[in-house]
Amino acid sequence: MVQITIDVPEQVERDARAVAARTQRRVEDVLQEWLRKYVAQIPIESLPDDRVLELSEMDLSASQQEELSDLLARSRENQLSIRDRKRLDELMVIYRQGMIRKAEALKVAVQRGLRPPLV
Repeated sequence: MVQITIDVPEQVERDARAVAARTQRRVEDVLQEWLRKYVAQIPIESLPDDRVLELSEMDLSASQQEELSDLLARSRENQLSIRDRKRLDELMVIYRQGMIRKAEALKVAVQRGLRPPLV
């Protein structure tokens, strides 16, 4: 991780502090989450080639994949707590959004000639 110092509008700081207090997290963690969500919305067409290729090969992290597999297996056995169900839902959202982003990146990579067309 890289540390960068930025100035943010007072309203952003107030909102981040409120969310941090409500969710019992650090303000820095809230701001990092917001930035990750923003970056995930940047149109792939506007990204440089190396980033497009990186996204076209994106998968869940090993720990997320392991956690998802475990939760899915326990879900089939009806052994999930409310907290586990919530986490499963969160991971499924991450997975689905990642797959959409990956597909978009593959399309752009093929259009740019960075990858051969899928047959």
